[in-house]
Amino acid sequence: MSRIGLKRRILDVVAGRAAFAATAFAFVLAVGFGAMLWWKAAPLLESNSAAKLLFSSEWLPAAGKFGFLPFILGTLWVTALSMLIAIPLSFFTAVYLYEYAPRPIERMMRSIVELLAGVPSVVFGVWGVVMIVPLVRSGAAGLAHKSVTGYSVLAGGVVLALMVVPIMVSVMLEVLKGVPAGLKEVSLSLGATRWETVRRVVCKACAPGLVAACILALARAFGETMAVLMVVGNVAVSPRSVLDPAYPLPALIANNYGEMMSVKLYDSALMMAALVLMLVVVASHIAARLIVMRVSKNASTY
Repeated sequence: MSRIGLKRRILDVVAGRAAFAATAFAFVLAVGFGAMLWWKAAPLLESNSAAKLLFSSEWLPAAGKFGFLPFILGTLWVTALSMLIAIPLSFFTAVYLYEYAPRPIERMMRSIVELLAGVPSVVFGVWGVVMIVPLVRSGAAGLAHKSVTGYSVLAGGVVLALMVVPIMVSVMLEVLKGVPAGLKEVSLSLGATRWETVRRVVCKACAPGLVAACILALARAFGETMAVLMVVGNVAVSPRSVLDPAYPLPALIANNYGEMMSVKLYDSALMMAALVLMLVVVASHIAARLIVMRVSKNASTY
């Protein structure tokens, strides 16, 4: 083997070992997070069953009652609503920039999207308090004839959706641009319209990437804290409509960690909340990964 070939072989081995080490570190870090949260939450689990903690609605720390159901439901309500708003908005924005927008407008809009992705979450929260909460309050009074404060699941869902839209648009646009131009040209040459080409050819070819964009946004939505806690009301009750206040798990942790530590088991309860949030995120990622695998399998048969 020549000297150059030996050098390349050594570099290849070093690069492979470095990549393996980075992957192992990420795995160990994730397992370490889970183990630490479980260890800190153990005192609460020793005195209460997991079923009682997860399915009880009583949150009275002073009385030793820690029911996480309102916080879990609040997290799911806000996240689901934000995804219902963000996914179609992001998809049609990406399609317009990909297929219909003139080149100068596309460049300008991509710059704006990238700028929005870098805006701090607290700015979105302030904007939600100033704009969205009053709109929800006045809209509920005028349309539903219901007196509400405006701090609600709806306000949290709207603010959270606007936070994740830039991420989804950026990823979806890159995925759409990765589709071979030949597929479009064949479809258009057969008489399909631009929308039919996008819907039946382009989106089917890049379906796994589009689903992956939704997964990234879902992960961001689950863990978002500051903007959401400013507009959802932070009331420990299970929401029954989008106009009701909520109290997501990230807001519970952010609002109370470092406070009321004199209450017995309160620290363990907050660690339990973090553990539940981590498990919810892991479960959603596993489900989403299964969906991606199924979509990829269907796309490969296209």
